[in-house]
Amino acid sequence: MPIKNNPHSFHIPVMGLAFTIDSPIKIAKYGISSVISIVDDILIEKMNEYHSNKFEIPFKAISSKVEDFRAKRITSYLNTVDTIVKQKFESLKKSFEEKNSEFEKYMEMLPDFSELKQNFVKSIQHNTLKEDVHNWIQNNLKSGSIDVNIMTKLDKVNYNKNEQLPSEFNDAHAALRGFANSNLESSVVLSAGMNPRLYSYFENFNDFFPDENNHLRKKIILKVSDYRSAIIQGKFLAKKGIWVSEYRIESGLNCGGHAFASDGYLMGPILEEFKIHKSILVAEIHNILIEALKNKGKHVPNNPLNLNITVQGGVGTSEEHEFLMDNYNIDSVGWGSPFLLVPEVTTVDSRTRKTLAEATEKDLYLSDISPLGVPFNSLRGNTNEIIKNERIAIDKAGSSCPKKFLVSNTDYSEKAICTASKKFQTIKIGEIKQDNLNSEESIEKLKQITAKTCLCEGLSNAAIINYNIEHKGEEQGVAICPGPNIAYFTKELSLKEMVNHIYGRSNVISTQNRPHMFIKELAMYVDYFSNKVDEFKDSFTTKNEKYLNTFQSNLNDGIIYYQELFSSFEFNKEVILAELEKLKNELFHIQIPVLVNA
Repeated sequence: MPIKNNPHSFHIPVMGLAFTIDSPIKIAKYGISSVISIVDDILIEKMNEYHSNKFEIPFKAISSKVEDFRAKRITSYLNTVDTIVKQKFESLKKSFEEKNSEFEKYMEMLPDFSELKQNFVKSIQHNTLKEDVHNWIQNNLKSGSIDVNIMTKLDKVNYNKNEQLPSEFNDAHAALRGFANSNLESSVVLSAGMNPRLYSYFENFNDFFPDENNHLRKKIILKVSDYRSAIIQGKFLAKKGIWVSEYRIESGLNCGGHAFASDGYLMGPILEEFKIHKSILVAEIHNILIEALKNKGKHVPNNPLNLNITVQGGVGTSEEHEFLMDNYNIDSVGWGSPFLLVPEVTTVDSRTRKTLAEATEKDLYLSDISPLGVPFNSLRGNTNEIIKNERIAIDKAGSSCPKKFLVSNTDYSEKAICTASKKFQTIKIGEIKQDNLNSEESIEKLKQITAKTCLCEGLSNAAIINYNIEHKGEEQGVAICPGPNIAYFTKELSLKEMVNHIYGRSNVISTQNRPHMFIKELAMYVDYFSNKVDEFKDSFTTKNEKYLNTFQSNLNDGIIYYQELFSSFEFNKEVILAELEKLKNELFHIQIPVLVNA
């Protein structure tokens, strides 16, 4: 069943900077939850102006010269989104009596097992008075949640002229403050690992503590890769008196955006561990929480607060969706990349959407383009890639770096610079030319440097292009980061078509050769492991040996788990088991080098 008070059993995760920047405005009225990235306050300011004008809401620009402008821009935009969503939702509820109304669309899209849908039918049958039906609608219909995402490690230090500002003005800290000060009653999704200083900053905002009714006005969702990570982070926050309301498990490789590969831990075994240990997780963290709340003199709940386990990364069929919910007691399933082909949901320019629809498996790959140095899911032929390569061809590699959200390198200056910037790449290219390397080595090193691209602009430009918003500076095109799953979705879709596909009322995938999401992820991990073995061959160390042995052992354990799991399948069992056996053999033939002691 869906999360309590959530009409649907799926949610839409954050995608890029622009692709879900205004998704709640489009779909929250239908009870569908989605996540806004609050990294880019420059884009947020432009979107605030655009939507304020469109919906006739007073707008006041916030200059970058204003103190705490980043947090204030984020608060202002989130309040604008909240206002628009509430207006649209009220309008939808009032449209009950109209044919082909928004209300009708809301009810039609609900899953057939929905208690809300069933209760509405009963309400109509037992109430002849319009007023009673209207009262039922007012009391029972729910809009989707307007959630936000913060990548915890994108927390760069900021300056006023040349003076370093206190840590609360760091990027992630300011983003958190922007959300905390907003009118929203929703969740912040924390991704990309633990940031202790940022986590401690939550204590400054009362909305994250339970009130006398055990209600959390603002909640925390932790995006995690495994159970161990969940319990470590959950306990850390509980010691501050902060409860994690949801652990959102994401595939390490079979996802969109940055790919944070686990040490060979696969999604199936990870979900099994959460299923087995959820009650222990709740009890242990609750005990830590109540002690912390007592020490702070805060309200202490008698019973553990609600905790949801959700999952995302590579799901593409109703069978997979239902299996995740039923077999692992999952509260909600994230559907991301397929929604990039749904204009009613995501903000993608028409050229990029067409490239996505035509993409095959070979067009989707793990790249080295991210300045963060983390593998990044990419689409061949995107306009950002085309423009970048044109610049490289005329010896003008690198971006002017107008936004500086991904700065990290301090090799050449006290203030960090971005490895995709013109400044950094010019220095590095100059060093290679001085090193007098042979042509093969030189070409390879140049490729590694110029591979990095401006994601700050690339991941936000779709909204600028889509809404014809004025934009100054050099052209960067659109970078897009779908998961491999997008290869099996081959045309633009309506919201209804996509939702019907999720709930098994129709099927929009034409190919018969789509692998099961668990098998696809396993194949990606075997390939990733093989590449790591090759990468370490020339400089093999004890640390590398330990890492590879652990990785291979975890993959082997995962394969054993899947052999048992899929043996009980009724649907497509023989095909899945044959694919599993093939991958098992591939893994067996990958030889880890033997470390020779000197």
